[in-house]
Amino acid sequence: MALSAAQKLQRFYGIIKGDDSVLIVIVADPDAMASAMAIKRLLWRKAAAVDIASVSKVERPDNLAMIERLGIKIQRFDELDLSGYSRFIIVDSQPGHHEALSRFEADIIIDHHPDTDVQAAFTDIRPQYGATSTMMTEYLRAARIKPSTKLATGLLYGIKTDTSSFERHTIIEDVRAFQYLFRFANKYLLSKIEREEINVAYLKYYRRAISLRRKRKDWLFVHLGKVETADVCVLIADFFMRVQTVNWSIVSGIANQKLVVVFRNDGIRKNAGRVAKLSFGQLGSAGGHKSMARAEIDLARLKSRVTCGDDEKMGQWLIRQIQTRSRNRR
Repeated sequence: MALSAAQKLQRFYGIIKGDDSVLIVIVADPDAMASAMAIKRLLWRKAAAVDIASVSKVERPDNLAMIERLGIKIQRFDELDLSGYSRFIIVDSQPGHHEALSRFEADIIIDHHPDTDVQAAFTDIRPQYGATSTMMTEYLRAARIKPSTKLATGLLYGIKTDTSSFERHTIIEDVRAFQYLFRFANKYLLSKIEREEINVAYLKYYRRAISLRRKRKDWLFVHLGKVETADVCVLIADFFMRVQTVNWSIVSGIANQKLVVVFRNDGIRKNAGRVAKLSFGQLGSAGGHKSMARAEIDLARLKSRVTCGDDEKMGQWLIRQIQTRSRNRR
């Protein structure tokens, strides 16, 4: 029998004691940061200390704008002494999504990505939801906490980005949460964050992507080679989904000694998360939703398969790997 929002809230609170020092760990993006803000508000006066840490470096302009304008305090996970914390919460992710998330034992895991058989004292995994921010809005309402303007704005933006303004996977709960938050959010603040999407330094990657693109029917592939950050692949993949006749946008790049492959599709045809897992699950971490997914592979694991320093051969190998392994698999 499914638990009510109030029952989930009580189980959540049952894990945290008044003298606990809590670390909320995220892979920073708008949905994750907003959800972490909500958890910090839920734990106000219920824990001795609550900090937020990201296992990934925050570099995208909209993410940086969100941190600055909403006053979010985020620390670098790899710079922290974990012995100073008695409770750990993972939100908008799961231990298998990033190597650093498996370095500690999480007490609470709250996420909307597909379940990867996670273990914790309390888990709330709802892959049918479009955003974790929707789930956290339900927690706040169950706790009878009215969100502040900044918190409501953050959660609203989290829902907008993870549902692509309701163009991606969405259920009625996402719409209801959005309507509720809209009453408290600052629309001017939201627009300021949304406008800061593209760093001028990234424009060179758009030019490179346009010249290197390869089309296979309604699939568009781009291998960018070395990139400053994996976020570039996300921006380019989303960009190409706006092109007529493109139903699949798959963009890859090399960052921090890893091959990162970002998948986007129209949500109608094959499942992007399944295609990512079929193509690269045996080599590294891979998975996601029906319309958006991601794979990350250490370059050391690819040396026997492809010449990692040859972008042309890497691009060809990626296309073969994806098309061969995903063909006729749903």
